[in-house]
Amino acid sequence: MTKASIKFSSKANLEFVKELRLKANAYFKDNNISKQGNYNLLIKSVFMISLYIIPFGLMFVGWTDSVAIHLLEWALMGFGMAGIGMVLMHDANHGSYSKQSWVNKLLSKSIYFIGGYPANWRHQHNTLHHGFTNIQDHDEDIDPVGIVRLSPHKPLYKIHRFQHIYAWLLYGLMTISWATYRDFVQLFRYLKDKSFKTMKKPKAILFMDLILAKIVYFSVFLVLPLVFTPFSWYWIVAGFLLMHFVCGFVLAIIFQTAHVMTSTDYPLPNEQGEMETNWAVHQLMTTTDYSPKSKIFSWFIGGLNYQVEHHLFPQISHVHYDKLSQLVKTTAEKYQIPYLVERNFFGALANHYRMLKVLGK
Repeated sequence: MTKASIKFSSKANLEFVKELRLKANAYFKDNNISKQGNYNLLIKSVFMISLYIIPFGLMFVGWTDSVAIHLLEWALMGFGMAGIGMVLMHDANHGSYSKQSWVNKLLSKSIYFIGGYPANWRHQHNTLHHGFTNIQDHDEDIDPVGIVRLSPHKPLYKIHRFQHIYAWLLYGLMTISWATYRDFVQLFRYLKDKSFKTMKKPKAILFMDLILAKIVYFSVFLVLPLVFTPFSWYWIVAGFLLMHFVCGFVLAIIFQTAHVMTSTDYPLPNEQGEMETNWAVHQLMTTTDYSPKSKIFSWFIGGLNYQVEHHLFPQISHVHYDKLSQLVKTTAEKYQIPYLVERNFFGALANHYRMLKVLGK
């Protein structure tokens, strides 16, 4: 079944959708604020970029010859990478960072700092994940390459009984797979998808652009340290891999705890490709919030603990999700629609751990 053939209901829960949209629009109008980012987002962006760039710069000034400090610098860069992805790149690729489209377009390219490719990420995340959340064979976030089973509709193998143990290690490989082979595999596959927004460009140009991006990335963040820093090559390679592991692990656990949970649903369309619910209710059924009272934690992860609000309002900056969550919760309760939330992040991780065990049986 093609993605274009999936149809959400145009009749179910219309009053809920209408009321929620009116409440959200009224919030911004009554408070005279923009739906895009604000000074808080700018401060976070500067912080995350600094967390990434400053440790990298310190490697070249020779301020220490300690291997432990060297590896710590790479680890900090990993957190900075993840921060850039969650705080800056994510909003920009959704067009919610700024009112100015050129700013969003420019900052969307910050994914190059994570080793990714903007066009691929937008298609996988914006089109496939947001459009078909937790729908098997459509949402690639629940269909990773390898031996992790994140959907009850995927084939079950004996090794999956141990995935609640080994999946956490594989999560750390996410961004290094972007940086090496995954973008090439995705681009080749996406060029066959009519919904891929850059399909009008010649295939050869897209692959040349991707190859150039990888050459620049590895030249800056691997070759330069190998040539101009005093550490042995194996410590630099180890640090580079450590950076990616930290970044990949952080990004994976933040996103997986929003959808792969014992409380979330994995609905399938009928034979005609029709879903029982409308798209908005589908997001509530397949998405979980967590740590709604932890403002510090939310600040560091770019408001991605409010995944329900993000899926309902992807073109609104995450700095507003805290306020919007109250509107979503009360409106969902009024219409008796599930609103899934975990009290804290550790509870969300425990829930995800249990779901990995469930999916492994």
